[in-house]
Amino acid sequence: MDEPSVLVSRQGAVSTVTLNRPHRKNAIDVAMWAVLRDAFRAVADDSGTRVVVVTGAGGDFCAGADLGEDRGGAHPLERMRLVNSVALALHELPKPSIAKVEGVAVGAGWNLALGCDLVACSTGARFSQIFARRGLSPDFGGSWLLPRLVGLQQAKRLALLADFVGPEQALELGLVTWVREPGELDEFVAGIAKQLADGPPVALAQTKALLTEGATAAFPDALRNEARAQTVNFATEDTAAAFEAFLSKTTAEYTGRWAVR
Repeated sequence: MDEPSVLVSRQGAVSTVTLNRPHRKNAIDVAMWAVLRDAFRAVADDSGTRVVVVTGAGGDFCAGADLGEDRGGAHPLERMRLVNSVALALHELPKPSIAKVEGVAVGAGWNLALGCDLVACSTGARFSQIFARRGLSPDFGGSWLLPRLVGLQQAKRLALLADFVGPEQALELGLVTWVREPGELDEFVAGIAKQLADGPPVALAQTKALLTEGATAAFPDALRNEARAQTVNFATEDTAAAFEAFLSKTTAEYTGRWAVR
């Protein structure tokens, strides 16, 4: 039997979603889009998962959509609705996500990485908004993500010219969070994931949502959102545990449990 196109594994509180078509540089075909969407929804609903790592098999992250496949008679708009459902499932993950990138991350593959909260890449990674070279325009949220990350002019440069960008330039632009040597990347990402998994899950979910919404919210709306989020945080056991750990100079253990009785 063929191996699954998307692998999902969990070690402790860290779930890893691995794109698994290495013979195609993990390019995503129509069937795989649906599997990837379901994988993101599954880890979102898994109470044992606190952090999600997204990566690719075989030394590459993702070469974008598989443009060489037989697409049958489906209308392009129908296919794009499927692609959009995956981007939305990733965007709405209530848990921190980390893209671990080796090799190529181009087109929708790069935007898949940018859709994660944090991006760690190896020194051998290569990125491109390759759409224009294929007679296409950005998808998988690229038109929303890029201007917010790098500003409008740099976003237009990346999308219109579709040049390849190395890891150091991507780091300088703020498109990746960390760059590590290939042999160091797995251990480094595992360390970041553990640090996040050990944190207060409700507070981290609130923080992620506040920052995402704050990028487009008016200041008064952001303040109201912050007030509501803090109210949610104070209703967990974690806030009291954090205060107690601070006073006793110990390390808190966070459960995310509801404290109101």
